[in-house]
Amino acid sequence: MPLPSSSPHSAVQPMGRIPPCDLLSEAKAAEIEAEAETILAEIGINFADHPEALARWQAVGAQVQGERVYLPRGLARKLCQTAPARFVQHAANPARDVEIGGARPVTAPVYGPPFVQDPVAGRRDARFGDFQLLMRLAQACDSVTHAGGTLCEPTDLPLETRHLDMLLAHATLSDKPFMGASTDPERARDSIAFAKILFGYEGTELPVLLSALINIGSPLSFDATMSRCLELYAQAGQATVISAYAIMGATAPVTVEGALAQALAEVIAGIAYAQLIRSGAPVIFGLYASALDLRTGASIFASPEVTQLTIAAGQLARRLGVPYRAGGCLTGAFQSDAHAGYEAAGSLWASQLAGVDFMLHGCGWLESGLATSAEKFVLDADQLSAMLRQYGGIAAPSGAALAALREVGPGGHYLGAQETLAEGQARLWKSEVVEDRPFDAWDHAGRPDTVWHAHQRVSALLQTYQPPALAPERRAALEAFVARRKAEIQRG
Repeated sequence: MPLPSSSPHSAVQPMGRIPPCDLLSEAKAAEIEAEAETILAEIGINFADHPEALARWQAVGAQVQGERVYLPRGLARKLCQTAPARFVQHAANPARDVEIGGARPVTAPVYGPPFVQDPVAGRRDARFGDFQLLMRLAQACDSVTHAGGTLCEPTDLPLETRHLDMLLAHATLSDKPFMGASTDPERARDSIAFAKILFGYEGTELPVLLSALINIGSPLSFDATMSRCLELYAQAGQATVISAYAIMGATAPVTVEGALAQALAEVIAGIAYAQLIRSGAPVIFGLYASALDLRTGASIFASPEVTQLTIAAGQLARRLGVPYRAGGCLTGAFQSDAHAGYEAAGSLWASQLAGVDFMLHGCGWLESGLATSAEKFVLDADQLSAMLRQYGGIAAPSGAALAALREVGPGGHYLGAQETLAEGQARLWKSEVVEDRPFDAWDHAGRPDTVWHAHQRVSALLQTYQPPALAPERRAALEAFVARRKAEIQRG
């Protein structure tokens, strides 16, 4: 089944991207790039328990001592030159294809939390029912343009086979692009095979049907699971988010400059390895940015240093010529309170200033990624809606302001103006979760708070949710694949 070469979203792409912020001077950016080259040449990077990777590096001129790879200056950056600046990830519904590295950021939900904040039971283990609920919300929220991957960790399913249940949920509950598994090479193979069935491909040459998160073991280490999954996705021509785990003071130096140099070294080594596997393999420069509170051990988001790290890394990604992944509405808060709101807003704005292309953890993130909730999901999705509206540009018809002014004249008002009556609601963005009634009406209603409104929004979205169309024979083929693979895994 052939897929279009470009995204149908191009017809509705915004007029112009909000210009990203270049926080670093040319001299400082070049200095950090040189520091990254020094790290790779003199300190090296580990490719643990993976002799094939070591042999590949040695074949292109790297020095290998044990599991440590030392890359001559310029080698990794030269290999990175074949990575594309943008690419399309396809969706089961072609109208939902996304261009990563294009005119607007692609937004994906939270990834990986093992706990859920339940409005009744409080904090508890995440279950498959929670995963399915979040999948429905991801499908229903227009501001979520990518369905993500492990929206929560369904701990009630066997670890060895739960990736198959999540893949099937992605295919049956949403028709947006999604991510494959990267917790084990066999699960990566399953993801690629599953996507080929879903999209109707039998050959080896595939367009980008999947993206996958490859987390670097910061500082300066790829474990065998990550590097082997990276190989499998790159060989199949699928996209990988190669992500440094920069917690300043813990997994990265405590200074912004040091964290940037380390993260850049790690990411360009990963991108270069993907290009060794397959020249032109689509990649995304990934960064998880936070800082460590040295008094409590808690993660800090949206601090001045974390904001600087996020923005400056985006500049380095642009200089490298690849798309950039940053977080979205990140917070260390335990619940959807003022702390969560302030921190999520700061993180979201930092990602925008950074020129983010792929926003992972765009909505639903709580407790430094340990937890999620449906309410936080829709609160964040509401802010993503406002963000994407900003990317729409200023598109009022030519002469509209003069026409309205001539109608109203000096000292008048616009409440009854033709433009206001005809287009006022469409022109002005409105939150779906913020209380905006007069005080007396709000007081009479029992003074509902924002979380209450979010809960109502969740209910409304679930009531109107419609599963995507999936041909019965295609669904049967996917279910047969999942059943077969579960049986094979259980037999060992």
